[in-house]
Amino acid sequence: MIFKPVRTPCVGVCSTGMGGSVCRGCKRFAHEVIDWNAYSNEQRYTIVKRLETLLSQVVAAKIQVLNEALLKEQLEHQQIRFNRDSDPHCWVFDLLKAGARQIEDLAPYGLELQPEWGKCQLVEVRDAIDQDFFTLSSAHFDRYIAPGLLQQA
Repeated sequence: MIFKPVRTPCVGVCSTGMGGSVCRGCKRFAHEVIDWNAYSNEQRYTIVKRLETLLSQVVAAKIQVLNEALLKEQLEHQQIRFNRDSDPHCWVFDLLKAGARQIEDLAPYGLELQPEWGKCQLVEVRDAIDQDFFTLSSAHFDRYIAPGLLQQA
């Protein structure tokens, strides 16, 4: 299978240099950050898809996408960078990173907060998404990657 070239998921807030096993910025594992340039496009694609799956899961628990076309239209109109090939829930996180402080109503974006998040400010929701995304990436590392690293040592 041939994939389009995959850009780095780096967001310029790397924490792996401080000894963490998962980057707080992009949520990749430390070895993935270090070895990224040596990976094939297929390996990069696998990493990006894992990150998208985890992020989509976290966002969907907090925000419902009611109208994908409207969300896409608004992102384009507001000139917010987003990956059109990724799940729309990933687009939501891009939107919140760009404008959680300015957005007062999600309806014009085709979005709605899940009931348990309805009374929260969007900045709180954005920060909770980021923390849960990090927690899921860390749990994935602890469950699937760390045991293999221990066996190699």
